[in-house]
Amino acid sequence: MLAVLTSFLVHTHFAQSPRLGRFLPMKLFSLLAGSVLLAGCAEQQAPQQALAPPALPVEAVHTGTETTYQDYPASIEGVVNVEIRPQVAGMLERILVDEGAAVRKGQPLFKINDAPFREQLNNALAAQQAAAGSVVSAQVEVDRFAPLVQNKVVSEVQLQTAQAALTVAKANLQRAKAAVSSARINMGYTTISAPVSGYLGRLQTKQGSLVGPTDAQALTQLSDVHEVHTYFSLGEDDFITFRKQYAGQTLQDKLTHLPPVALVLADQSTYPTKGKVDMVDGQFDKTTGAVTLRATFPNANGLLRSGNTGTIRLALAHPDVLLVPTAATVELQDRVFVYAVGDSNRVSRQAITIQGKSGANYLVTEGVKDGDRIVLQGIDHLQEGQIIQPTQAPKASAAATGKVSAAQSVL
Repeated sequence: MLAVLTSFLVHTHFAQSPRLGRFLPMKLFSLLAGSVLLAGCAEQQAPQQALAPPALPVEAVHTGTETTYQDYPASIEGVVNVEIRPQVAGMLERILVDEGAAVRKGQPLFKINDAPFREQLNNALAAQQAAAGSVVSAQVEVDRFAPLVQNKVVSEVQLQTAQAALTVAKANLQRAKAAVSSARINMGYTTISAPVSGYLGRLQTKQGSLVGPTDAQALTQLSDVHEVHTYFSLGEDDFITFRKQYAGQTLQDKLTHLPPVALVLADQSTYPTKGKVDMVDGQFDKTTGAVTLRATFPNANGLLRSGNTGTIRLALAHPDVLLVPTAATVELQDRVFVYAVGDSNRVSRQAITIQGKSGANYLVTEGVKDGDRIVLQGIDHLQEGQIIQPTQAPKASAAATGKVSAAQSVL
């Protein structure tokens, strides 16, 4: 191209003015030739710079054990939730506690007016004393007739009649004693005490109200929350996956081998103590198609109350999996690919099999092997077979550190 351009310039000048062309200064000709030469070199170097391989971060993937988490909405209840109801009818004379108070087992909560029940007890005691006197009188008659019958002074029928009267008197005495016991029990029911230790709910009935066992509304509720039961549900598909993923032949064996579970509260904070899944419902709910599981958490400080909600977080260990950042993948036609770096730094697109997701990383079981190098960034414009210039990946790369976030994972 340089020779053509030089020839063109010379012939042009000679053709237009042979006389001037004969006297064309050599310096001017040299400048023109030098400019043409530089332009030709620039044209040759430009394609070489455009074909330089791109510098992209590359890193090797390695096999390891990772843990993923699956979250399930949960409801919280105390180990004991009881309604406090009166067992006898009467006027609510005193309320001995406040709403929401922590109470001990056996602590008095309410007092019903006991005057009518005290009178019933007194009547029962009087009837018992009368029945005891009848027994003594009947026994005297038996003792009087016994020797007379033995000496054939009176007939044996009179003795048998006296013995029958004694039996009736003793039965009446037992009935009177039972009435006394019943009156004492009813008298005791006028003081309503806490059946378990725990926390009271709202007081639904005010002092001076008439209360009875048949009332539709309880006086209050009492929850024993030294431990709490957390209930969550698994759909049929999740339950089948649950049975496959954890060791054990039976459900009870699987619960034994199940790792502790975490409880995430409504404010997204994690409850400081882990719990244990200890129950699987015996049947699926026909309306929801789900089965209920129960996890138990200690609650010594009383931070959790009945009616709380939260999220159960189940942990699942994945042995011998590869951690691949999601940013290093591309999805095409419902398949996920990575760009593996081979010999001569040539890349090839490879499909991967994903087992789950942990934070910003995929858990990969097939498609790449331990030690394979992959491109971490800048894969949008890569082509199959393209040569790249590998660079060191940033130290904060999730694939390099193996750290995962505690975000919800897809199992």
